Amino acid sequence: MTTRWENFFREKLRKILTEKKSVVDIGGSLRVSKVVGNRYDPAQAWIADLIAQNAVCYQVMDPTLEYHPDIVGDIHALPFQDSSQEAIICLAVLEHVEDPWLACRELWRVLKPGGYCLIYVPFLYYFHAERGYYHDYWRYTHEAVSLLFKKFSSMEICGVRGALATWLHVGPLGRVKFLVSVANLLDRIMRKVDSHQVSGYYVFVIK
Repeated sequence: MTTRWENFFREKLRKILTEKKSVVDIGGSLRVSKVVGNRYDPAQAWIADLIAQNAVCYQVMDPTLEYHPDIVGDIHALPFQDSSQEAIICLAVLEHVEDPWLACRELWRVLKPGGYCLIYVPFLYYFHAERGYYHDYWRYTHEAVSLLFKKFSSMEICGVRGALATWLHVGPLGRVKFLVSVANLLDRIMRKVDSHQVSGYYVFVIK
């Protein structure tokens, strides 16, 4: 059984890849390419198929040449003209930037009116800097998310994991699928999926 946050992610990504013809993936966190970006995940093949089926111009932006991005750029000063981009993916990036307020203003600036942006930010999550590539600065409550993206015309927020699954995820047992399933079930039964003690948030905004 898929979770509420997995369904949210799939629904919003399908919306982007069927309604928009160009997408910039900041950081390459869709992980759909073996060539571009620092990680590839074969479980994301359905996304690559959707990109191909809809002839979407999909580009990865990264601040370093090391992982062969399509675009080299800094989220603090996006290398695009005002109101020029149809859609942006920004997954697990904003915890690593020095100035998330500026980064979010840049996302708003470069999106076309009616443009889409799908974001993921962590809240209760372990430290995960990568030496020589990025630092780890920030965590975000749902109230912080609302402030960061308040300039957008529309915003939907979906918490990722309930309180028990979040607690499990930050420890070594978070990789045991059976325990994860049990924790997710208990979170639903105890209505912990509706709490604000979550691993993070998916956010879908429209300019």
